Amino acid sequence: QVQLVESGGGLVQTGDSLRLSCAASGRTFSSYAMGWFRQAPGKGREFVAAISWNGGRTYYADSVKGRFTISRDNAKNTLYLQMNGLKPEDTALYYCASGPVSDYTRDQYDYWGQGTQVTVSS
Repeated sequence: QVQLVESGGGLVQTGDSLRLSCAASGRTFSSYAMGWFRQAPGKGREFVAAISWNGGRTYYADSVKGRFTISRDNAKNTLYLQMNGLKPEDTALYYCASGPVSDYTRDQYDYWGQGTQVTVSS
């Protein structure tokens, strides 16, 4: 059974940093692309960042480019999202996802975590 468990969310102030983690189990982590998505209250789920199976390719939404960094440690079966320069509009529930996708930015991933809340106060 594949499990993805996010952690690292919290309440921070504008300009602060957070690092989210996603611990994966249940299948070969290094075989799959990984992504981060988020959903703010009253809005749909949106793409944040994604990374190829070996970390060689990364993708970012324009809204986070230059502030967020996605990475993975295949030896630890863990995905990360380093978030710097946080803004109130980054407030959302952040999900990690895993899967064999052709388009990293679309929610075609086949397994999803339960999410971790990030709240940025102004």
